[in-house]
Amino acid sequence: MSVVQQLSPGWLLDHLSFINKINYLVHQPHEPCCRKNESTSVCFDSLQTDSMSSFGSSATLIASDSTTKPENKDGGNCRMFTQKYAFRSELFDVTKPYITAAVHEECQQSNEKEDAMNSVKKEISTSIIGKKRKKCVVFNQGELDAMEYHTKIRELILDGSLKLIQEGLKSGFLYQFFEKQDKCSEPNAIPHDACSLSGLCEMAKHLPALSEKELQTLQLIEEDLSVAEQDLFSRVVENNSSFSKMITLMGQKYLLPPNCSFLLSDISCMQPLLNCRKTFDVIVIDPPWQNKSVKRSNRYSYLSPLQIQQIPIHQLAAPNCLVVTWVTNRQKHLRFVKEELFPSWSVETLAEWHWVKVSSEITKTGEFVFPLDSPHKKPYEGLILGRVQGKTTLPLRSTDVKVPPIPDHKLIVSVPCVLHSHKPPLAEVLKDYIKPDGECLELFARNLQPGWTSWGNEVLKFQHMDYFIALESGC
Repeated sequence: MSVVQQLSPGWLLDHLSFINKINYLVHQPHEPCCRKNESTSVCFDSLQTDSMSSFGSSATLIASDSTTKPENKDGGNCRMFTQKYAFRSELFDVTKPYITAAVHEECQQSNEKEDAMNSVKKEISTSIIGKKRKKCVVFNQGELDAMEYHTKIRELILDGSLKLIQEGLKSGFLYQFFEKQDKCSEPNAIPHDACSLSGLCEMAKHLPALSEKELQTLQLIEEDLSVAEQDLFSRVVENNSSFSKMITLMGQKYLLPPNCSFLLSDISCMQPLLNCRKTFDVIVIDPPWQNKSVKRSNRYSYLSPLQIQQIPIHQLAAPNCLVVTWVTNRQKHLRFVKEELFPSWSVETLAEWHWVKVSSEITKTGEFVFPLDSPHKKPYEGLILGRVQGKTTLPLRSTDVKVPPIPDHKLIVSVPCVLHSHKPPLAEVLKDYIKPDGECLELFARNLQPGWTSWGNEVLKFQHMDYFIALESGC
């Protein structure tokens, strides 16, 4: 369970616990069993470590269980063992200020920036509208809109978060650290992207086209040892096993959780997902919004509002489908979703929720990853929820299942992952608002979840083995 506490303001989530309760157990053959597959571009991992370099301790494989499979095609016994993996807990070691390896260098250069920001923060209030910043810079309309919005939701964020945090402290989930780490101390090393999945998706467009039959869903079963590399780009891949799978793509290893499916492609190659002729009861969307920071850092490719609007939600959504869209704190994006994007998809806006990010070092009064009134960064992000309207209910769909109305302005409080845009899981939070055993889809996903279909040009990003460690026998 990722939900630690549920109160009237919302939910307190444990993101790390959610990941590690996934059954990341991999049946792996010893070396002789997969030697015959050495020429295959993508194969399920063996005890042999890949010749490509690996960043983390996850390259260490320790057998925690052993079984003997029936004879293989070569006539020999295939010795198998089971390895368990866990997500690296240090990737949730978030202290205040919110510092990761990417910004650690800035902290070393000067601490005066924070002092300057604090002095500006004291001047921020509802009466600041129209005044000038230092250096005589006038607030633009976007900044004024953001201030007005912040004023509206500030008490909601503050009061609701404190209630959830206090319950978390009582339950022992959140606890106080008496020895505060120095904010500029050397942070834990964070793995860098070993390869660009989005770049591979772009290259895959130039691969030979597959036939209609070849484009059918690729189902991985227990006995599968290999899969052609091209299949990972052009087909929906399903792991219907009760165990996880490990695949190697361009020399990099990725863990697939049990009972998941995914399509690795960009927005121009979504047809294989539509070919499945499956509709979904909940669709979670995390669009790559355009903003100045993304332009400067070139961290990921972004889409224009028109491109996001062209996503074929109508073809993917079941009747009464719940659509959840992550938005940044830019009021321009918030208005676009409510006034243009959802109407173009025949989605009625029903609620606005807020993800509040708290530090893993929490005092009695609570501590956000950024100051709540910071003029630069806010410790919260938004979600817009709505339902698809006007679609006829299919005969096979149950019409007598009643779900409660979606409440407005709920909070989701959690310690965020230090990896950029690794959003908290919404499966348990949304389950009361969709029918039982509903089909779930995440668009622009960067990780996989059991029971969900995931699509995106970085859909395997946080499944990379560098983010996992191998557990010792008996763990």
